[in-house]
Amino acid sequence: MHPAPSGRKNRFRPRVFVLSTLLLGALALYGCGTVVSQEKLQDTIQASLESSIHEKIKEVECPSDQPVDPGATFTCSVILSDDRREIATLEIRNEDADISMLDIKPEK
Repeated sequence: MHPAPSGRKNRFRPRVFVLSTLLLGALALYGCGTVVSQEKLQDTIQASLESSIHEKIKEVECPSDQPVDPGATFTCSVILSDDRREIATLEIRNEDADISMLDIKPEK
């Protein structure tokens, strides 16, 4: 058994990233031609995180008009039910607008 870490509990374990990556990638966010669908992206991130961490997500804010540029990364703000803010880093994997979540950490 490992000792409990001190300080703030990290709710985002590596398995969450794997699950989020699989869910986001599997749902291909159908870019509107050359732009990622902001609404679908936000809804998918919210559902994926709520399922993974079993915590209500109040809101997800992603940039609008994000171009489908394979290999490009961008961030979205995630607001949890207790108003904590996290920043999710995402990557566009391919021209089909498949998205992977690379990281999520507290907003500074």
